[in-house]
Amino acid sequence: PLEKEFFTIAGIDSISSVNATGRTRITIQFALDRNIDAAALDVQAAIGLAQRRLPSDMTADPSFRKVNPADFPILYLRVSSPTLPLYELNEYADTLVGQRLSMVSGVAQVVIYGQKKYAVRVRVDPDALASRGLGIDEVADAVSNANSKLPTGSLEGERRASAIKASGQLENAEAFRDVVVAYRNGAPVRLADIGEVVDSEEQDKQLSWGDDGKPCIMLAVERQPGANTVQVVDDIKTLLPGLTRQLPPSVKLEIFYDRSESIRESVAEVKFTLVLTVFLVVLVIFLFLRNLPATIIPSLALPMSVISTFAVMLAMGFSLDNLSLMALTLAVGFVVDDAIVMLENIVRHQEMGKVPLTAAYDGSGEIGFTILSMTVSLAAVFIPVLFMGGIVGRLFYEFAVVIITAILFSGVVSLTLTPMLCAYFLRHSGSKHRVGYEGIYGKLERAFEWLADKYARSLDVVLRHRRATLIFSL
Repeated sequence: PLEKEFFTIAGIDSISSVNATGRTRITIQFALDRNIDAAALDVQAAIGLAQRRLPSDMTADPSFRKVNPADFPILYLRVSSPTLPLYELNEYADTLVGQRLSMVSGVAQVVIYGQKKYAVRVRVDPDALASRGLGIDEVADAVSNANSKLPTGSLEGERRASAIKASGQLENAEAFRDVVVAYRNGAPVRLADIGEVVDSEEQDKQLSWGDDGKPCIMLAVERQPGANTVQVVDDIKTLLPGLTRQLPPSVKLEIFYDRSESIRESVAEVKFTLVLTVFLVVLVIFLFLRNLPATIIPSLALPMSVISTFAVMLAMGFSLDNLSLMALTLAVGFVVDDAIVMLENIVRHQEMGKVPLTAAYDGSGEIGFTILSMTVSLAAVFIPVLFMGGIVGRLFYEFAVVIITAILFSGVVSLTLTPMLCAYFLRHSGSKHRVGYEGIYGKLERAFEWLADKYARSLDVVLRHRRATLIFSL
């Protein structure tokens, strides 16, 4: 009945179910363009419509949660005790710890592995049943009737009416042993006469083991789609000391597995790569320019572009995850290109004998359109990533937006900040005033001059054979 109603909901990709004795789990996967909150309302309405066609003796009404079935739990908590039985531990884990963790923002559900709810187990002896002429259905009916909670009635008088309350709840195995199943030859046949009645658990075929080899109760915390794993784990860790104080001293609540640790380490590694990339880029600029002000000016395009990109990331709801940090790492090499081109052209005008301010005006005006075309063409390379579909498109959308934003901001910085700094802080000087050892500088300078000479000669050949160059390019 549930699946029939679910199939009427729009935007469903697939429906699957896992069924076991006394339990059914149905997973509905929606299309990526479907709003998950609106879909949840449709699922809730479908459950309400199917409710009247469900069995009347169900122990619990159907419920639903918004989860990503491909997601692993973000946190495993272990509840253990050297003295208490597992069904008592399960009570603490379910009612105290699990329900409180479910209230944390970003938590979809808390699943208990190795659940051990208390139950009385009746192990009937078939030979004892046969000798008394009893069937298993009679035993089941006797147990059910003896443990029922039914309205008993009321006493009504002239001035007062009193409700009659009869305590029919049996709490443990000792109380069940005296339950009368039937009468044979005028004598009662009790449960203790036809089998063994013991305190046990509802599910005795599953068990969770800790790394110390002892049984325990395991809680798995699953996050809601779109929730930040690190933030959810931090919020849960903040709650744990208060929950521990509410537990008995013999009960131990500890973190068994924390998925956020690998995420933190991964992000820290990418952050280190980002810093290392910035250092290497600045070092290469210094080795080629061998001038401290000329090194600082294009290097300032890095923090300006990256920090400006943060504003766009914040506005679009992005976070510093592996994809956004990877985009920033790749963008580091791109964002300094425009500034270096602008710097080199202004230096060229200074070498012509112009004052710094005039050189900055003339150099930036001459190269401005080139930098604009470089920036737009480089950003356009990543535009197709924005239109990728499916899960891969969802993942790399953030990557594309971040790297395009960083490149565009670098163009703005190169057309505004870089010429201004060149006009007021950059002064052309001879090679003898440049930073560096004379021997190393001399060798580098000769190597660069040789390379520039070869480039100039090849450029001259290309410009003399323009038609052949165009044909070759095609």
